[in-house]
Amino acid sequence: MKKFLTTSLSVLALGAVSTAASAEGSITAVSWGGAYTKSQVKAYHEPFTAKTGIKINSVDYSGGIAEVKAQVEAGNVSWDIVDVELSDAVRGCDEGIFEKIDASTLPAGADGKPAQEDFLPGTLHECAVANIVWSTIYAYDDTKIGDKKPTTMADFFDTKTWAGKRGLRKGPKPNLEFALIADGVAAKDVYTELAKPESIDRAFAKLATIKGDAVWWEAGAQPPQLLADGEVLMTTAYNGRIFNAVAAENKPFVIVWDGQVWDIDLWAIPKGAPNLDKAMEFLKFSTETEQLANQAKYIAYGPARLSSAPLVGKYEDGKIDMGPQMPTAPANLTNAVQNDFEWWADNQDALNERFNAWLAQ
Repeated sequence: MKKFLTTSLSVLALGAVSTAASAEGSITAVSWGGAYTKSQVKAYHEPFTAKTGIKINSVDYSGGIAEVKAQVEAGNVSWDIVDVELSDAVRGCDEGIFEKIDASTLPAGADGKPAQEDFLPGTLHECAVANIVWSTIYAYDDTKIGDKKPTTMADFFDTKTWAGKRGLRKGPKPNLEFALIADGVAAKDVYTELAKPESIDRAFAKLATIKGDAVWWEAGAQPPQLLADGEVLMTTAYNGRIFNAVAAENKPFVIVWDGQVWDIDLWAIPKGAPNLDKAMEFLKFSTETEQLANQAKYIAYGPARLSSAPLVGKYEDGKIDMGPQMPTAPANLTNAVQNDFEWWADNQDALNERFNAWLAQ
């Protein structure tokens, strides 16, 4: 913590000028809404504004790079910083719609370790800096499932034992991974299989077995609502959304970690962002050790820095130990797969087309 050891009027005056200057303006930060954005507001936005005076305008979106690309190509960029999935960060960088970020300029960890050594492997990229590790899982309402509880990804696809609707994200990712795991492929072998055209056919065939029972969701807030309203018996979802429903709303939901597909989210800055310097200042602040650890107080997503892990404590109510709630907790990783961003960056467009055609059949 900085200590101001002088009461010199000139120093105080300079400080006042500096504060006034930094207080000018605002930035627009785009993220996924709901419990996730709330965690960012509490851990990133509010302390950043308190420190700099720069206000954060929070905007929600449903992912992808289409909106960013449209703004950049039109030369009319209104977003300053965007929370993106890794495959989109890579694609956006390749297409030149995100600013490049020099990782050597990021703050060192709380233990003094350079940022390049402190961030988890694979979380720093040419145009993006990771903030959290998150996961897509499936969940059910314990009051409606009966005595026999589902425990595997295969159980999600078993509509004979557990008759009822299934909530699924509208798109091929991560449904193809889930389908192969449910069909007997070990999580560690999923992308080896997906490299084979016949295995993609196999995944679509497995999805077809529950297509008639599927309720498709697009925004992260939908799955817990589908469960709460009884519209589905089980649903895939972002783990943080389900945790929030349990911890903050006392919902009787249970997460099944088997077959989870874990991923990272990153900050990226659109090319031509109207407040580039302020956006970069916010990116550096929000990915410091303390801010990343503090976010875990509000949602069950793991921090991307090694030095943050020892600082992760309890949920904001002071009761729930957050360590076991993380996707990266050892017990949750026994049959898990890390999203292969390169594979999706190469294949997403073609698979989106195939998925949409399949859906329309």
